[in-house]
Amino acid sequence: MHEDPISVLDLFAGAGGLTAGFHEASPRFRTVQAVEMDFAAAASYTATFGSGVVYAGPIQKWLAEGRAPQSVDVIVGGPPCQGFSTLGRQDVQDERNALWELYAQTIATVRPKYFVVENVAAFAKSPQFEAFSRAIGDGNLQDYSFEHRILNAADYGAAQVRKRAVMIGHRKDVAPPAFPTPTHSGRWVTVAEALSGVPVEATGVDLPPSRSYEFAGRSYAGSFSAEELHLGRTYSELSLKRFAHIPEGGNRFDIPHDLLAPCWQRHTTGTADVMGRLRWDKPSVTIRTEFFKPEKGRYLHPVAPRALTHYEAALLQGFPSTHRFVGSKTAIARQIGNAVPIPLAKAIALELERLL
Repeated sequence: MHEDPISVLDLFAGAGGLTAGFHEASPRFRTVQAVEMDFAAAASYTATFGSGVVYAGPIQKWLAEGRAPQSVDVIVGGPPCQGFSTLGRQDVQDERNALWELYAQTIATVRPKYFVVENVAAFAKSPQFEAFSRAIGDGNLQDYSFEHRILNAADYGAAQVRKRAVMIGHRKDVAPPAFPTPTHSGRWVTVAEALSGVPVEATGVDLPPSRSYEFAGRSYAGSFSAEELHLGRTYSELSLKRFAHIPEGGNRFDIPHDLLAPCWQRHTTGTADVMGRLRWDKPSVTIRTEFFKPEKGRYLHPVAPRALTHYEAALLQGFPSTHRFVGSKTAIARQIGNAVPIPLAKAIALELERLL
């Protein structure tokens, strides 16, 4: 039986985590357009999903140029969240906080049947969330309704504990959506399962040489499969000595006093995730954009004397083997860490497909 395609517009698309999840859920989902201002991420999106889909530039410019499609079934996206992230110092005046308004403007322009907003859990308690709610309740989106929940990607098959605020909205003339039922509660996918078959030793440090990807008049390194990114770093002898004292599941408190940095010697309390090792038998912590730096969190491999490689981080995020990445190692790490875990995106997509 022929089933009609479901058109999708992906805003703040990054390297395409949400699109990957939707496409994995069903071949009916067709991403007709994506918008991403980070050119390297937009290049990764193009290398994976084909040319002519992504608009590389700010959403403000995209809207001003009238490039939005006349209609789509679903809008998805996660406006950048740094301004109200619980990491570091929050800044309610951060201009990135206003990007939700452009998301709302796009909804008003395109009039989708459904929309999905994904963000850090703190978004649900932010002034921006309250303003979004007012716009839907009595503003220019009053013929829409939405619900939100805090979802943990581990409950849907991702090999990491990652709690995100997810809003699912609908036009009032279509059936309201439900949130996906957890499929992995109590049986989370572990690091060992996600990294099964991945060599403990990294295959190198540098990106594969002599490969370039032309995009939007610029040249980037790539494109690369995730497997080609099983790349480590060059560590100092001091770092290697520290790593050697940290057992599976351990952290900086396992390092002998004489090997500690002066700041750690003075501070014997604080987060236990700094210089932490992952455990084979548990999911990973949230994969962030600097997963390759042990001093940023619990990102040491369970047994190897190194942090996670880009390949391992991509697997913990659920990226399929077909996904391509473009850019420097730092740029690609940012793309991986900023992505929506693919299993979570897929679970949301399956609920929407059921209604469409």
